[in-house]
Amino acid sequence: MNTALIAESAFPPKSRRAARELALQVLYALEFQSQEDPLRMYHDVVYEFAREDADSPFARELVLKTFQHRQELDRLIETRSANWDLERMAIIDRIVLRMALCEFLYFPDIPPKVSIDEAIEIAKRFSTEKSGKFVNGILDSLLADLRTSGRIVKSGRGLIDRSLEELRDEASDASPGLAVRRSEDEDEGSDRDRGTEG
Repeated sequence: MNTALIAESAFPPKSRRAARELALQVLYALEFQSQEDPLRMYHDVVYEFAREDADSPFARELVLKTFQHRQELDRLIETRSANWDLERMAIIDRIVLRMALCEFLYFPDIPPKVSIDEAIEIAKRFSTEKSGKFVNGILDSLLADLRTSGRIVKSGRGLIDRSLEELRDEASDASPGLAVRRSEDEDEGSDRDRGTEG
């Protein structure tokens, strides 16, 4: 197992970006272990490679749901990656695609555009130079398919169809003197905008 990925961002998930990166580390480790217990692997990664305060309910839920639905998610990915055999696809790209699709389908409070933006940034950070474009293309196509088939069901913040950055820009254009308040859950792009990693 490549522990460099795990050590790369072994810090407490203060943001959803960091929680997604922790989930990626656990799912990556599961790819190389015969262990079929994602919760045990989650705890192994958190307590052996990260720190106890790295534990995140969002990361844990993302790991469990992505692992539980991985065969379904892989079938969806295969429908839009005609030129790519799933087994030959970069492992990180495959995991990032699974995670984003899992968010589309099983996290009703997360807007699909946020899931796509996060997947692109994580793929660019942890995979190949071209991974961001690849992940974006696959997810855009799959999102259109899933919307057409009625499988995307969102509620609350998940209903936002524009990125938070677009909404902030629109608000600042309408009221230049008014500062737009950010909430804790808006970290999905804010760390990238500031050039930090959470």
